[in-house]
Amino acid sequence: MLAKLTRELPRAEGMFYEPKWDGFRSIVFRDGDDVELGSRNEKPLTRYFPELIAPLRRDLPDRCVLDGEIVIAGPSGLDFDALSQRIHPAESRINLLASTTPASFVAFDILAVGDRNLCDAPYAERRKLLEEVLSAATAPVHVTPVTENPDVANDWFSRFEGAGLDGVVAKPGDLPYLQDKRVMLKVKHERTADCVVAGFRWHKDGGVVGSLLLGLYDDEHVLHHVGVASGFTGIRRRELVQELEPFRADALEGHPWLNAATESSRVPGGTSRWSAGKDMSWEPVRPELVCEVAYDHLQEQRFRHGTSFRRWRPDREPSSCTYAQLDAPVPTELSHVFDALG
Repeated sequence: MLAKLTRELPRAEGMFYEPKWDGFRSIVFRDGDDVELGSRNEKPLTRYFPELIAPLRRDLPDRCVLDGEIVIAGPSGLDFDALSQRIHPAESRINLLASTTPASFVAFDILAVGDRNLCDAPYAERRKLLEEVLSAATAPVHVTPVTENPDVANDWFSRFEGAGLDGVVAKPGDLPYLQDKRVMLKVKHERTADCVVAGFRWHKDGGVVGSLLLGLYDDEHVLHHVGVASGFTGIRRRELVQELEPFRADALEGHPWLNAATESSRVPGGTSRWSAGKDMSWEPVRPELVCEVAYDHLQEQRFRHGTSFRRWRPDREPSSCTYAQLDAPVPTELSHVFDALG
């Protein structure tokens, strides 16, 4: 079951609110000693998180299906980078990371228990049953906190972003579990930032711009690649070709992302395990354009998700596009979050 984005916290009668965890969405299947983890897209995850199997076998009912999130807690909260490193072909590497950066499973729904299919049951009933069957669960298995008070949910939204919580999910109490339907609501943080455009990628269809490569300057005036702006309409993609063309001339001369001496800077990468089969090549432009983008979450000094282009900022100097403008929340220890939400 999926969620659609809203910028306002819904306050309807009978609504339940949960923190939105920033991790890997996972369906857990248990049948006796067999425990399997699957991704939202039905890809197997079991081999990547071996440290979760024994705790799930210990805490889950003998036969059940749960919906939840796999997360890794770091010193400053949820660490998505550490989580993404688990998708690795080498078993030895996975086992090492499992011991040094162990994962947790946060359950937020139950789809089946014993012989009973719960998908047609209302969420309020499923939630009550989830709490009952996991009442004795201990770390690294958790049940996500829930509240029916929108003021509490709004407090979570504001207070725990620094620990990596991605927002708040709202579910009507009478909602059945509808697979592949966007029937939940997710309220996510959105901010704006002015960024330098220092390159772009062609769209997969060719001939039009697919995404803009964004940069921010640090205190040493090093330009770091911090993410991309994408999601343009077909018409806008064609317009961007013309708008960027004047800045492509002599773009290779002294470009900050093509100079091997700037090893301390973050630069656009090539193919990775997340982009297999995709063309990750990029075209440089002179870093003279500034655009305003909307973003929802900053992690490890880069945008966690793709940003949305808002407008060009001809009134801004590229040198003024620094990290100092970003509204970065003070990190909160994840243990404090669990304590406060519990």
